[in-house]
Amino acid sequence: MKAILITLGVVVLGVLAIGGWLMGVRNDLVPQREAITAQWSQVDTVLQRRADLIPNLVETVKGYAKQETQIFTDIASARASMGGARTPGERISANGQLDSALARLLVVVENYPQLKSNENFLRLHDEIAGAENRIAVERHKYNEAVLKYNTAIELFPANVVAGMFGFTRNDAYFKVDPAKREAPAVKF
Repeated sequence: MKAILITLGVVVLGVLAIGGWLMGVRNDLVPQREAITAQWSQVDTVLQRRADLIPNLVETVKGYAKQETQIFTDIASARASMGGARTPGERISANGQLDSALARLLVVVENYPQLKSNENFLRLHDEIAGAENRIAVERHKYNEAVLKYNTAIELFPANVVAGMFGFTRNDAYFKVDPAKREAPAVKF
């Protein structure tokens, strides 16, 4: 009888130890998943700030470059995509479209020297440049949070616990467009 109680006690302690370990691993993964959500909110906030500045910039440029209608249409379409995006992946894709449209707009501005000296344009350009810097910082932090989480759920033995509790990989990273990796050609 005494041996049965000891065996039962050891089994109960073993089950409690394993259960405690499982909960500990799960409790480590939950804050990492929530950190991704929190960091995404930061990214979303700065993306929205930049998107809110764009209409003013476009209106300023339109005053000087009325014939550049395709770029204005592309920017409006990209902003609409940003507004309609619901998931981080959709927002990341729409942000890429907006980045491209803004880059083309800034190339067009180079053809209008009088626009580059406009005080309103310079102020808006500086605000958008500041927003771009904040976006870069927040993108980096977001990607780090996603990387940390994905690494945690892939390592053994946490991957077993992650699978048991429904933790899945998050692949909504900000990636660099291969075309942007090349330096622009310099004309002499």
